[in-house]
Amino acid sequence: MSLGHSLRLVIAPPHPAGRPFLIGGAGVAVIGGAILGSWLFWLGAAFTGFCLYFFRDPERVTPTRPGLFIAPADGHVVSVEPAVPPEELGLGPAARWRVAIFLSVLDVHVNRVPIDGTVTRIAYRHGAFVNASLDKASVDNERNALAIRMTDGRDIAVVQIAGLIARRILCDVREGSRVRTGERFGIIRFGSRTDLYLPEGVRPLVEVGQTMIGGETIIADLAAPVATPIRA
Repeated sequence: MSLGHSLRLVIAPPHPAGRPFLIGGAGVAVIGGAILGSWLFWLGAAFTGFCLYFFRDPERVTPTRPGLFIAPADGHVVSVEPAVPPEELGLGPAARWRVAIFLSVLDVHVNRVPIDGTVTRIAYRHGAFVNASLDKASVDNERNALAIRMTDGRDIAVVQIAGLIARRILCDVREGSRVRTGERFGIIRFGSRTDLYLPEGVRPLVEVGQTMIGGETIIADLAAPVATPIRA
């Protein structure tokens, strides 16, 4: 990888969700430096620099072969296990494989569509703000859940989950939206988690501890051998 490409990953243009924070930080730096002294300038400049890094939105090269499930977020896998999708999506009580990705404040927080399909349901739920790396965050925390119907008629779920300090989940798609693999569909501010529930019979190809690159890392493949049914 060239140095120029590496730098573009770090200094990529910010997501629009970061604009209020960037404007606020820059304002503090300019006004504070001019009126109250240099310490406030440096405080505002440091905050602006952090926001430029946190809200970076780099381009990604998404695999194009049909049937691939792509990571919906950057971060590392904290759980690969059977689980029932959020009940508010109406996908039934059957457990299916869930891959949970934890995003630290150093990760890119833009969420991406894991596979082609149509958004059939979006459900937001208020909740707690426990550490997003804990398994109970999938159940207890504030979340925004999406059901996506694939072209073969099967459904998946993608859940944006707020973390310990996050209080704002943004989702840019609507029910009925046609979405394509790798497209941006939202962002979670300041530490979070993204869960992907695969269709029944599809098993993940990733392991706990593995690092994900949103929009690029392959999580599962419809062409892989069918998984053994999950028993309750």
